[in-house]
Amino acid sequence: MTSQITFYLSQILGKTYVSEDGISLGTIKDFLIDQTPFPGKETEPVRPKVVAIKVKNGKLTRILDFNLFEIKKFKRKLRITCLEVNDISPASYANCMWLANDILDKQIVDINGRKLVRVNDVRLVIIPAGTYVIAVDVGMEGLLRRIGIDEPIQAMLDLFNGNIPGKFILWDDIEAVDFTNASIKLSKSYSKLNTLHPSDLADIIEDLDKASRMAVFASLDEEKAADVLEELDPKAQIHLVESLPVEKVADVLEKMPADEVADLLDVLTEDKAEKLLKEMEQESSEEVRELLEYQDKYVGSLMTTDFYSFNEQCTVGQTLEELRCQQPEPAHIYSIIVVDQHERFLSAISLGELVIADPAKKLKDIMKKNSISVFDHDKVDSLAELVSKYNLLSVPVINQNRMMEGVVVVEDIVDDLLSRRKTM
Repeated sequence: MTSQITFYLSQILGKTYVSEDGISLGTIKDFLIDQTPFPGKETEPVRPKVVAIKVKNGKLTRILDFNLFEIKKFKRKLRITCLEVNDISPASYANCMWLANDILDKQIVDINGRKLVRVNDVRLVIIPAGTYVIAVDVGMEGLLRRIGIDEPIQAMLDLFNGNIPGKFILWDDIEAVDFTNASIKLSKSYSKLNTLHPSDLADIIEDLDKASRMAVFASLDEEKAADVLEELDPKAQIHLVESLPVEKVADVLEKMPADEVADLLDVLTEDKAEKLLKEMEQESSEEVRELLEYQDKYVGSLMTTDFYSFNEQCTVGQTLEELRCQQPEPAHIYSIIVVDQHERFLSAISLGELVIADPAKKLKDIMKKNSISVFDHDKVDSLAELVSKYNLLSVPVINQNRMMEGVVVVEDIVDDLLSRRKTM
């Protein structure tokens, strides 16, 4: 059986370390861990290894090679022995961080719980191959252990068959997000955050301090950043847009629906909005400019210009095949628009109706002849009643020539109603 010793960071910080003959050499201040994956195993979970130890003797602080230290446990007490003194530079490790300085008491992301938590303690294990970090303690037990009263309290709780609430998160399921210390790098492991749903990630970013908020958002790829920016509350949106480089923000805005971009730019200063529009690609910029021309009271101010239109002569099968080729975002398409040879609006067909229809039939044969639509300069107030009366998920928006201008989706109508109530 392989022997192993588990211990907590709080049990060793501030403790004395000794020489082989038992002479006190100083106190322990921190552990340096290396998160570099083993060659050829980059996709496997990383078990950070303790590679260096920060110690202090009087006013002198040194960083020593941890491989020359030995930790043993005697009757639940730890004895830390320095077998040989060998100074080491943290710069010799590409992906390292200090446990006490960079992790303890810091906010991290619980990937499985999809929320920010505070690290109260760190759990480590000693095996023949070395000393490794295996989990962080974010529960009450870790906090009480830190101040040295966990055992007395547990003894009292034992009388009532109770336990101190404990919560551990495996190292593989966390992501550090406090980047105020320059030693913490955005490494490959940061991709863990990309596994979260944009709305969960937005909630986490909103709870961060401004510096960490910018670091996390700036690290996301443009597609993910666009999805997250849509989900953020207006204050967080404005902070990021005004704090990040114009080039970065413009690239992200190009990945967002034009109506969402218009709503965001509408609350920025005119100068800032104009800089972003000039930096964006011309096609995207023009779409947004057109939407910005609508006053808030008109339907055009709520519509999205992302819609899919097909000629009435197309068959159901051809339409479905084209949708598969275009691969639209499922959340952004509720129906397809049917137009005539002059691109004038005729009707809207829901995806449900399209899927169950005979693939050989033409769109003109399955569409409703008197489909509901609104004009871009109709009043916004008319939308809620229309959606409720006809049980619609989206409403086509046309101009006076019956040409398609966009689509208003029910979520935007609800958001508009809620924002109005907040200001009443």
